[in-house]
Amino acid sequence: MSNTKTDILSLFPEELATLLENEPSYRIKQLFGWLHKGATFDEMTNLPKKMRENLAEKTYIALPEILKKYTSKIDGTVKYLYRLHDGQCIESVVMQYKHGNTICISSQAGCKMGCKFCASTQNGFARNLTPSEMLGQVLVAQNDTGLRISNIVLMGIGEPLDNYDNVMKFLRLVSLDEGLNIGLRHISLSTCGVVDKIYKLADENLPVTLSVSLHHSTDEDRSALMPINKKWNIDSLLTACKVFFDKTGRRISFEYAVISGVNDNEKQANALASLLNGKLPNIPFHVNLIPVNTVEGTGFKSGIKNVMLFQSALEKRGVNATIRRKLGSDINASCGQLRRTEMNL
Repeated sequence: MSNTKTDILSLFPEELATLLENEPSYRIKQLFGWLHKGATFDEMTNLPKKMRENLAEKTYIALPEILKKYTSKIDGTVKYLYRLHDGQCIESVVMQYKHGNTICISSQAGCKMGCKFCASTQNGFARNLTPSEMLGQVLVAQNDTGLRISNIVLMGIGEPLDNYDNVMKFLRLVSLDEGLNIGLRHISLSTCGVVDKIYKLADENLPVTLSVSLHHSTDEDRSALMPINKKWNIDSLLTACKVFFDKTGRRISFEYAVISGVNDNEKQANALASLLNGKLPNIPFHVNLIPVNTVEGTGFKSGIKNVMLFQSALEKRGVNATIRRKLGSDINASCGQLRRTEMNL
């Protein structure tokens, strides 16, 4: 994409007004509405032709292209492999629940974090996604499926807090009344533990749900799975989580991938309960237990019996824990593996 053109889908209404300073405010509102429907310039039929020609000359709309689409015959889950304008590939997953339709989106092409159980980080990091490229995943999926998307989780490829500024702009854009109007309370942001950015997020006044990938209760074991723990250990991470709750009042969710022979026995469940109850007294939190997906090269797997026993052990210690329902099991709906294959990484 030409560097001389403006990425128009990444702009707030006031930025559009500055870009198109000679256009009346109602035209700006019309344009913003069209952009957040995923429309092309040619489809913006109530805008003057000259204005559309001017827009096409000076700006571009960064919608991803659907390269591959898989639909689960079991539960209707839809997985997309998208191609971006520079050839990079990312993934999104649309999941249907009784409470509404949720999309899991990517925030980066590749990932730097190196978590051992994750396909997204294998073969490294390419670049950050722009706000428009995150919005585009929602718009294209919504238009393609015909489903109204009401919830977003930033748990796809990439570490959202490593792409902080673009993710913050995306959150503000996607929640605007004039656009998709998806409430921030319906958005979850997952992090492997970028502690300095958790503090920064706590000051943003954005009522998103913070979802923290924990996966172990001791520094030695967590560092073996998640290299970021060597920079910010469990104590510093949970201290940041406490500050986040104190400032936002938002319950924190902890993600725990239950891996056979690694972190799935009763002793480890009790240690996790002691850790969280001790570090976060009188703070509402939830543990989301995740049966791991098979990822080539890791050798990790989950035994559902052990996952259930782990849940029971946590609940006996007063920890609210649920087992994530595995959706799209027939289409390999976890993120990262399609990109790796397509990019020949």
